[in-house]
Amino acid sequence: MQFRSKKSLGQNFLIDQNILKKIVEAGEISKYDNILEIGPGKGNLTKYIVETKPKSVTVVEKDTDLAKVLKDKFNEKVSIINKDILKLSEDFYNDQFIVYGNLPYNISTQILANWCLFKKTKFKKLILMFQKEVADRIIAKVNTKDYSRITVLANWKFDVTKVININPECFSPKPKVYSTLLIFTPKANVVKINNPLILENITRVFFSQRRKMVKKSFAKLFKNFDSISRKIGVRLSDRAQNISIDKYFLIAKEYEDKLK
Repeated sequence: MQFRSKKSLGQNFLIDQNILKKIVEAGEISKYDNILEIGPGKGNLTKYIVETKPKSVTVVEKDTDLAKVLKDKFNEKVSIINKDILKLSEDFYNDQFIVYGNLPYNISTQILANWCLFKKTKFKKLILMFQKEVADRIIAKVNTKDYSRITVLANWKFDVTKVININPECFSPKPKVYSTLLIFTPKANVVKINNPLILENITRVFFSQRRKMVKKSFAKLFKNFDSISRKIGVRLSDRAQNISIDKYFLIAKEYEDKLK
């Protein structure tokens, strides 16, 4: 069946065979692994995943036409879920999935943020492709312009490693931007925050005014903001990008204590 990509769904299909193989190899798949692929498109990556003979392969594809293409191509070798990934609840992720995804660029940070805010980390590993500028924010260091709320959220639960940059010629249709492949490995020890949405709220407050001094953000969250900032070791004249990831965790824990 003929298929034309849909700009509204951010569809750019990876076609470079060497890159596809490299992505699959990054997962180090064994026969005991359950694989989840997000946005498989025409199944170019899925083909190589299936060839590794894992325990199971599940794909989530929002586009109904592409879901039919995948069904014709793989039949019973792949379980196909024809839904929007953002509408799947945390309960769906009931196994230690190795997740692959060439995430739609327009919702990639939202997907990742949702996964980071799960109460339990239900992944063995994530191998995800992002627009390069988004990947740069995820792996950014404190005190840099790319440091952002997704840096804090991603590095709460995961150790993140950059694998490779991928040029536009590797896709069809060709995007206008470079892409980057990242591997997310769950941390053995995660800072305990009972309600993950508190960290989400804290980072949103601070980074929504990233060019302003953090005094205003602290004042929005705490009546005794001056003593809280001193306790954590943050200067009220700092900007959001000057506060280390660990200190955002401390701010979240102080806010959690305030709500008790």
